[in-house]
Amino acid sequence: MQITTNKIDSANAKINAAITRSTIDANVEKIAGQLSKEAKIAGFRKGKVPVSAVKKQYGERLVQDAEAQVLRDLLDAGLKEMAIAADTLIGEPQIAKFDKNENGIDVEVVIAMRPAIELGDYTAMVPEVSKPAIDDAAITARIEELATAQAPLVNVDEDRALVNGDTALIDFEGFVDGEAFEGGKAENFALRLGSGQFIPGFEDQVIGMKKDEEKTIDVTFPENYGGAKLAGKPAQFKIKVNAIQMKEAVALDDELAKKMLPGDENATLETLKEKVKEQLQSEAMSTLYNDELKPNLMETFVSAFTIDLPEFIVEQEMDMALNKKAREMSESEIEELRNDAEKVKTMRETFRDDACRAVKATFIVDALAKAENVIVNEQELMQTIYFEAMQMGQDPAAVYKHYQESGYLPAIQMAMIEDRVLSKLLNDKIKEA
Repeated sequence: MQITTNKIDSANAKINAAITRSTIDANVEKIAGQLSKEAKIAGFRKGKVPVSAVKKQYGERLVQDAEAQVLRDLLDAGLKEMAIAADTLIGEPQIAKFDKNENGIDVEVVIAMRPAIELGDYTAMVPEVSKPAIDDAAITARIEELATAQAPLVNVDEDRALVNGDTALIDFEGFVDGEAFEGGKAENFALRLGSGQFIPGFEDQVIGMKKDEEKTIDVTFPENYGGAKLAGKPAQFKIKVNAIQMKEAVALDDELAKKMLPGDENATLETLKEKVKEQLQSEAMSTLYNDELKPNLMETFVSAFTIDLPEFIVEQEMDMALNKKAREMSESEIEELRNDAEKVKTMRETFRDDACRAVKATFIVDALAKAENVIVNEQELMQTIYFEAMQMGQDPAAVYKHYQESGYLPAIQMAMIEDRVLSKLLNDKIKEA
């Protein structure tokens, strides 16, 4: 067997070989000999089966096993010649060529490896992070918002018009083409103005009405309205305001603090302000991290590092992007692609840059995670998926199984690792406001 190796770069290598017929035949004899000691074939005692009987019984399977063994031997020899450790391989080696001929088989094996990445002083690329300053006005506004949400509704006795934020107790009945429709009538319905509970235009026309006032308003149901009979239809609503309510005013004092911080008998308004400030700061930091700092830092790393990318991993990423695009296309667009292979090739090529960036980012995150000793184990992965599923009101076990069967778990795990690595690097550069 003649072997030619080519270590293209730190991420890609090829092994070419001309496997002779005699090599395959020798493997067939060896495997048949081993089977003759173990196989059960009618008419022969175990361990006494002739090799000829084994060959007759297993035929083509022996040849397939012999070829598979030759490929394993070829891979081992090629890796040894190129000094490539088996644990650096990514995925299974790809058989790019397997041409049988009368002399044997011409083979080409494509190998992908974890690329070498020189991180250098990567922490120098991480910017300093300033904690957002939270002013007193923002703290007071949040406390008022929280207090108002818990405050009871009280009737407004003064003679005034409804304003945004009020709750109107109304009777209403809706009509389409002059006919009342099912579900379009209610009495003493509590409508908080500005909540967006009703179709567009309804609440806007209730604002300004007074207690005991009646009027008919015109609205149009949205085209995507749930009820097909009403979608896109103009409608009239007869409305009567029975009462106007608003949230009871709440004093911002120590008593409020004790109510909002149960379990802390010594809570004061200042204590509450500190807790709210911490919450606002945490929210602001989360927004800053997720919307700006993390994406920018990842882009900095991707631009700064030059690494070799496993070609077939990039190709797989391009295929996934193409398949995703196809799922978003119409039947006529897909039919057009079926009849134009060159157009499919051109479209697929448009995903190359993004695919290279995604693959590059994955290897950079992997290297940074090792450097920073960041890991996400299987239990943490499962807990995260279960928690998010429960928040969405879904069956956690079913969601996890779906991700598992669809092969999404590694991608979710890598996303979690990326989040932790970037957060850790940024946290190390935080300075107080």
